[in-house]
Amino acid sequence: MEQKPKVKLGSGKKRNASWMTSSFCITDAEAHAYTYNGKKYVNLNINIYDEPNQYGKDLSITLNEYEKDAAVPKANAMQPSSLQEETYDLPF
Repeated sequence: MEQKPKVKLGSGKKRNASWMTSSFCITDAEAHAYTYNGKKYVNLNINIYDEPNQYGKDLSITLNEYEKDAAVPKANAMQPSSLQEETYDLPF
């Protein structure tokens, strides 16, 4: 499987255990946006590094290009029709 290069959208810093700051390029992100209920969204990957890079950044923001494969059914998914067909006859 060929791996595409990541689309880097931004970077940032982890300030403490529950707070991070970052910036990302809206222009680059908008090119990958999709519309849902009249609003635009972009799926992101946010990676926290163990050590800061040469610029002091320990946070990376890249585009999440994962696409669900509609042809592959979920292994544990129960179809709605099979749920309706099941009946539970308990003897008590």
